[in-house]
Amino acid sequence: MATSVPLYQAKAELFRTLGHPVRIRVLELLQGGPHAVHELLANIDVESSNLSQQLAVLRRAGLVSSSRDGATVLYTLATPDVAQLLLFGRRILASMWTDQEGMLAELRESADTV
Repeated sequence: MATSVPLYQAKAELFRTLGHPVRIRVLELLQGGPHAVHELLANIDVESSNLSQQLAVLRRAGLVSSSRDGATVLYTLATPDVAQLLLFGRRILASMWTDQEGMLAELRESADTV
């Protein structure tokens, strides 16, 4: 019998899986559609063995799926929700950076009045 994992723990594991730059880059590239390993390698500066490891992590997590086209293995996003998650991450970062720029401007203004 499988033990149930609390939702917060499952979410933490998902975010740990996303916590690697190569994995994020792979997911970004797959937003444009299926890619073979050689296509991913052409866009990511990493050794092929490292890319294979990262793809395996993403596959085990259920974020990507793979299929064969003859001798070529094609990788795709397992669900469009992965692309949405990346979009929301981008929006959060943009908001954080905007807030930081605003705080920096306020600091500069207050330094000028001292």
